[in-house]
Amino acid sequence: MKYDYLYDQCSLCPRNCKVDRHKTVGYCGCTDSVKAARAALHHWEEPCISGSRGSGTVFFSGCTLRCCFCQNHSISQENTGRELSPSQLSRIFLRLQDEGAHNINLVTATQYVPSVIKALDMAKPKLDIPVVYNCGGYESLETIKALYGYVDIWLPDLKYKSSALSARYSSAPDYFEHASEAIKQMISQTGAPSFDSDGKLMIKGVIIRHMVLPGAKEDSMALLDWMKKELPEGMFYISLLSQYTPFYKSSLYPEINRRITTYEYNKVLDKAIELDLLQGFMQEKSSAREEYTPPFDLEGLDD
Repeated sequence: MKYDYLYDQCSLCPRNCKVDRHKTVGYCGCTDSVKAARAALHHWEEPCISGSRGSGTVFFSGCTLRCCFCQNHSISQENTGRELSPSQLSRIFLRLQDEGAHNINLVTATQYVPSVIKALDMAKPKLDIPVVYNCGGYESLETIKALYGYVDIWLPDLKYKSSALSARYSSAPDYFEHASEAIKQMISQTGAPSFDSDGKLMIKGVIIRHMVLPGAKEDSMALLDWMKKELPEGMFYISLLSQYTPFYKSSLYPEINRRITTYEYNKVLDKAIELDLLQGFMQEKSSAREEYTPPFDLEGLDD
């Protein structure tokens, strides 16, 4: 089957753990059986993704990162979820479309890309809304290239520039090396952002998300400098997030066991303005609330 060989000696993410996922779990904690924890309309993405009716989000279980502050830790680290076949996943995509979703939003799907491609192939004859790939940014070029023609909107995080920070908080010292190249590839695949006839909903493009972390505003500003210097002007949107809330194992790291200050966020925002990186979104400081994390209660997974 198409791309199934990527499960054989798994190289779907930069961990390159090389295990046979047909027989055992990889670094991500997953076998070759798709597992998800929620499939429902979601209203808390960027305005051009959620629109008025919501984004059709499918939250996949497992993750290629080990972020100590993960707000979705019950599914990313603890593997909560229900197993689904590609045909079941395909029907979920079409149901979300029937419910009025503006798009199909694949949240942390990297560890299941061969199966997701199968599901999209099955749904494609009836699926007429964009597909969003919502990921942590820690991606391999081979996997991004395999998704060419399947993904309309890339929604990657760009978490860190510093390898010391990415090693400490996400166990990935090579995070920026891989995320920076993956984002360049995403932009080359979609081209310039484009919107519907009303100019409100994105139908193609890249939105780079960055969440400002406590005590790390200098790293955030370094990422903005990199975007300005290395990425083609006008070919991406940015989304600066202020929603950091201490979750999961944040208490083990005293420097991030707090919310960010208004001063920290405003310094990063001022830097974006200084660099003329104005194509995108900012968050109100009040966005740092736990209710933005949906309940992972298996909603929408009955077939």
